[in-house]
Amino acid sequence: MIKRIALTLMALFSVMILTGCGYNSMQMQEENVFAAWGNLEASLQRRADLIPNLVETVKGAAAHEKDTLQAVIEARAKATQTTLSPEMLSNKAALAKFQAAQSGLSSALSRLMVVVERYPDLKANQNYLGLQSQLEGTENRINVARQRYNNAVKAFNGSIRSFPNSLTNSVMLHLERKEFFQADPGAKEVPKVSFGTKS
Repeated sequence: MIKRIALTLMALFSVMILTGCGYNSMQMQEENVFAAWGNLEASLQRRADLIPNLVETVKGAAAHEKDTLQAVIEARAKATQTTLSPEMLSNKAALAKFQAAQSGLSSALSRLMVVVERYPDLKANQNYLGLQSQLEGTENRINVARQRYNNAVKAFNGSIRSFPNSLTNSVMLHLERKEFFQADPGAKEVPKVSFGTKS
């Protein structure tokens, strides 16, 4: 009888320790990081899916802008080929490579939008306007998804470094710190505005 009570008390004590040591919460926070990454990837995929339609629409009006259109197609291919699994979110070099591919696509799209400015008929085309609106909405979703991912990473990284979670992590879980999605290097530079006037 005493043995049974002792075993029950030990089991109860073990449960109390495990619930108070962050064992479950750290794993849930890591799952939140993975979910946020999945949402970011979904937004990036939506952008990649819209691009072929955008390119085809622009081709009809600006057929001689082949270099710009080809750059968008190649950047999209590179961005969709460069993948990053949730397990690789602790790998800074892999995340940097993934971000570089996505930045290349953003840059190519920006150049395409500049080309479009030269074609008033294209800007008035309903198909183009619809695609442009969808792309703008997707870019906003990507930005929100990046912020949510970084917030999840911040919560997770803080959790595995704070006591008593840090002790539980080092003894039982061995979860690795996740990397933040960084801003493009060029984003820190002040944009130069020119209205084409000569001084």
